[in-house]
Amino acid sequence: MKTVISFIKKEAVLFISLLCAAATMFLVPPDAQYIGYIDMHVLSLLLCLMAVVAGFQSCGIFRWLTYVILKHCKRGKVLGLILVLLPFFSSMLVTNDVALLVFVPFTVGLLTEMKCTKAVIPILVLQTVGANLGSMATPVGNPQNLFLYSEYNLSIAEFFCTMLPLTAISLLTLSIASLPVLPKKLTDIRLDAEKIKNPIKLTVYAVLFIVCLLTVFHVIHFGIMLGIIVISIAITDRRILAKPDYALLATFVCFFIVSGNLGRIDAVNIFLKNLLEKSTLLTAAGASQIISNVPAAVLLSGFTDNWKELIEGVNIGGLGTPIASLASLITLKLYLRLENAKPGKFILVFLAVNAVGLAILLTMTLIF
Repeated sequence: MKTVISFIKKEAVLFISLLCAAATMFLVPPDAQYIGYIDMHVLSLLLCLMAVVAGFQSCGIFRWLTYVILKHCKRGKVLGLILVLLPFFSSMLVTNDVALLVFVPFTVGLLTEMKCTKAVIPILVLQTVGANLGSMATPVGNPQNLFLYSEYNLSIAEFFCTMLPLTAISLLTLSIASLPVLPKKLTDIRLDAEKIKNPIKLTVYAVLFIVCLLTVFHVIHFGIMLGIIVISIAITDRRILAKPDYALLATFVCFFIVSGNLGRIDAVNIFLKNLLEKSTLLTAAGASQIISNVPAAVLLSGFTDNWKELIEGVNIGGLGTPIASLASLITLKLYLRLENAKPGKFILVFLAVNAVGLAILLTMTLIF
C-alpha cells in the first residue's frame, strides 16, 4: 500500500491521466479506433530525445559549460543574468525539465557558498520561468511543441515566425528581472574544475541528436530514427536507456486516449469548440493552469485548426500555477529538499513572478 501511495505522489500527473483515460473508456468503450489515437511519431521522438539528452548529461557537458561561463564572473548583476539565462537558452535544445535538473542544484550550491541564500528563491523562480519560456523557442524545447509541430505538420518557418517574437519579449523581461537580484559585490566564487568525461561518447550523442532533429524536420522516418538511436545507445552505454521519463510517455498515451474519446462525444465536442472559437489563446492558457500545458495541447488539438493561437496559448500557459508546466514541479521538489526551505515563501514568489510574466505575454500576444 505504501508503495502505491508513494507512486501516486511521485507520478501524480500520470495517475490523474490514467483516471481520466479510464473514465472516458466508460463513455466510449475500446474499439478499433483506439489504435488511431496514439501518435507513435511523437512518442518515438520524445523517447529518443530524452535518451540522447541523458547521454549528454552523463558526459558532464552541461556542468562543464556552466563552469567555463562562470569561471571569470565577478559582478552580481552579470552573475544573476547568467544564472537565469543558462536554463533559458539550454532548454531550447535539451528541454525545460532537463535544464532545471542540471542548473537548479548547481545554483543552490553556488549561492550558498557565496552566502547569498536570500537570493536562492528569486533566482530559482526566475530560472524556472526562464526554462519554461526558453523552451518554447524550438520544436524540441518541450513536449507540447514537439506534439503540435508534428500534429499540424508545421514547417520550421511557420513555427519560428510564431514563437520567436514571444521568445524575444521573454528574453528582454527576464534579463531586466534578473539584474537586481544579486548584490553588486560578490564574495570570491570557488568552482570545482569540470571536465568532459568522455569526448568520444559526446560525439556519438551529438550525431544522434542530429538524427533526432532530422526526424523532427521530416527528413528521416521516426522508425528509422528509433532503431538507430536505441541500437547506438545500447552499444555505447545501455544504462542510458533507463534514464528517459517513461511516466511522461505513459501520460501522453493516456491523454491521447482522453482526447480521442472526448472527440467522439458530441456534447464535449460542441462545448470545447465553442470555447476555442471565442479565444483559442485564452482557452489554451486557461486549460494549462488546471491540467498542465502538455495535456492541454493534446486535448485541445483535436478541436481546433487554429494551431497558431493554440501553440502560443499552451506555451504562455506554462506560466501561472505550479502545475501549469510540469517542469516547474522539478524546481519545487529540489527546493523542498533544502535544509532551511521555506515552501510558503517560495510559492508566493513563484505565483507573483509567474502572474506578471503571464499577464505581460498574454497582453502582448493579444495586442499584436
